[in-house]
Amino acid sequence: MVAARYLLDTNVLSEPIRPQPNAALMRRLDAHQERIATASIVIHELTYGLERLPPSRKRRLIEAYLDELLASSLRVFPYDTEAARWHARERARLERAGLTPSYRGAEIAAIARTRNLVLVTANVADFQQISGLEIESWLQE
Repeated sequence: MVAARYLLDTNVLSEPIRPQPNAALMRRLDAHQERIATASIVIHELTYGLERLPPSRKRRLIEAYLDELLASSLRVFPYDTEAARWHARERARLERAGLTPSYRGAEIAAIARTRNLVLVTANVADFQQISGLEIESWLQE
């Protein structure tokens, strides 16, 4: 198994099921498919979003996609003790600076940071204050 290099944020992992997915992002996903992973927090966010939907075609589509993802070889990294401690230290640093990043986003960032992965997101600005985090957006080539 090839080592993971990229950790996909929720907005990136959900892109393939959009009515018109971003073409550049889809090409990058295809090009790096063996080196991508995601976080357990992302799976939580996708599942939570799914569970909030009423029975519908959209819900069935998302549920099938999520089931397919989880049955695939996609690696899902947990929010473990190392990530929790790093997150706590970084959260305190940011609060001292008067910043309050998204709690879930910071958990995802902590997983990427402690595993030396590049966080791939459509919301680069949400993560720019996170110390030492390498971030990429695949929305443009």
